[in-house]
Amino acid sequence: MRVIFKAKKIFIISAVLLTSLKTEAQDHIYSQFFNAPVYLNPALNGEFKGSFRMNMIYRNQWSSISGDLNYMSTSIDYQLPNIGGAVGLMFNSSSEGTAYLKKNNIAGIYSYSVGTEGFTASFGLQAGITNRKLDFSKLIFSDQLDPRLGFEGGASAAESPYNDNKYYFDAGSGVNFVIGNAMIGASMMHLNKPDESFTGSKVYTPIRTAVHASYRYALDPSDPYNEDGTFLIPSVVYYKQAEATSVSAGMQFKYRGVNAGAWFRSNGKGQSDSFVFSLIFDIFTNSYKNQKLRIGVSHDATTNKLNYSNTSGTSELSIGFETGEAKDKGYNSLKCYDFY
Repeated sequence: MRVIFKAKKIFIISAVLLTSLKTEAQDHIYSQFFNAPVYLNPALNGEFKGSFRMNMIYRNQWSSISGDLNYMSTSIDYQLPNIGGAVGLMFNSSSEGTAYLKKNNIAGIYSYSVGTEGFTASFGLQAGITNRKLDFSKLIFSDQLDPRLGFEGGASAAESPYNDNKYYFDAGSGVNFVIGNAMIGASMMHLNKPDESFTGSKVYTPIRTAVHASYRYALDPSDPYNEDGTFLIPSVVYYKQAEATSVSAGMQFKYRGVNAGAWFRSNGKGQSDSFVFSLIFDIFTNSYKNQKLRIGVSHDATTNKLNYSNTSGTSELSIGFETGEAKDKGYNSLKCYDFY
């Protein structure tokens, strides 16, 4: 029975990957969206107190299912106060099906901010190159499986892809507004709808739209900007890509250098997908030099048809660092990172 069950799981992963050769692919999303700000929205590039910031986040999805689903994003951004903008660089990597399908993207970002007392508007542009690669020899198909013995080896009759190593240009943009203690933003990725098909037939990457909103409520209203204070931070993020939608809503409780959050994610039709629990620790802070080292962890408890017992959920680890002397832009609004 164990052999048959393992064979079924191998077949499921192979089928998913084969389907991706001919259908529109979907981007991964991070549960810790607040620790992957540039991935969420290029307009959040440069939206922090210091002059230099680096963020890294790693996601291991459905860890108990055969065929690894791993995702990672790394970004650096640097403020250019003389022109009121910031530049950034982001690298995204995904590996699905024990490296059967790999996708790497590197992109440059430019953002520009304007504002007055209590208000900031920022705009971001992103452009880069994506490489999508498939190791077809590692895929397992139904004609290679025996109902009793499982995988038997041998060649499959499945047709190999026309091009298993593809490069294409990709672009996106975003806007973000901070009004007092509220923030709202939106982004659109894959604006040029690049063709990412391996088969030779045209398959265009659908635009990924994200809309996000957060509010920072100080439990001590007399000192709402004190970073050592206590805050409640409700947030909601809506994603849409082709027919796939997702809504994440939740609340964070922040006290000094510790931030704990609980989230509910649905598939956009009101059907439960997962519950998410997160913890963030600011290991050290130096307000004078705007230095901060942050570590975040989260875990998704799957509640959809796959259920938690089959998947063991999804875990994420993030690390963030920012530093640099304060840059006076002539206005005093909360930055996006201040919310969390």
